[in-house]
Amino acid sequence: MRTPERSVEITQVTEWEDGGTRSIQDSLAAEEPLEIRIGGTPLTVTMRTPGHDLELAAGFLLTEGIIESADQIVEIRRVPGQGDGKSNVVEIDLRDCQFDSRDVRRNFFAASSCGICGKASIEMIRRRGLVQPDRAFRIDPQVLCRLPDTLRSEQAVFSRTGGLHAAGLFDASGQLAALREDIGRHNAVDKIVGWALLHGHLPLSQYVLLVSGRGGFEIAQKALAAGIPVLASVSAPSSLAVKLSRELGLTLVGFLRGSRFVAYSGEFRCMPVSGLSPGARG
Repeated sequence: MRTPERSVEITQVTEWEDGGTRSIQDSLAAEEPLEIRIGGTPLTVTMRTPGHDLELAAGFLLTEGIIESADQIVEIRRVPGQGDGKSNVVEIDLRDCQFDSRDVRRNFFAASSCGICGKASIEMIRRRGLVQPDRAFRIDPQVLCRLPDTLRSEQAVFSRTGGLHAAGLFDASGQLAALREDIGRHNAVDKIVGWALLHGHLPLSQYVLLVSGRGGFEIAQKALAAGIPVLASVSAPSSLAVKLSRELGLTLVGFLRGSRFVAYSGEFRCMPVSGLSPGARG
């Protein structure tokens, strides 16, 4: 997979090994701010790895509930940078959208505030009217276990830097449909969702989303917004992600490593029916 422009920076470092030192070049995952504007009004700034910025902005608007479909996007464009020529601003013009920047900023603050209780956070998601993902989707557990190796082998920037999160979209046969990398795991997911939104692939009702790192609440709600039935991670989920997944019917898988995984919700999509206990959750 080709490395996106500006996603990697080269620097000179000093390496110590077995008592000896040497000066070498090292590759770093780039991190720069991206400002998202709606109709000229600043909405948010996120630290991201440059690359697929239009997808990131579009996916962010959908997963945060600002828009519901690509039809609401009149135009999405990069704003040319000053001086160094870098573009770190994406501007979007919308139609049929009740956008109030003050309300949106308050929601972002609430979502990131540790003082907001879990029940309030889930209630906020419930009010958006997100529906339960496709209950008919199934993936074989053996196929599921192969996905992390595929994801890692396709991470072009991670292979050079060792410092990025990834999100990969897979079909039921384990075929990789899309992969995005970013310094922030939530940004990687927004890039995937933005890709699907801008190419007319939503809802992603026949796909598995695999993320590096942990499966947190924010990742789970973004998966639900895109209609994804199975969210898997190589690490642990958070307690609030488990609560949200159980309430809204998302299959949530953690510790997907080697030939083992743990299903926290929606086991029926990724395990044989005969292998489920009578108390297995739907």
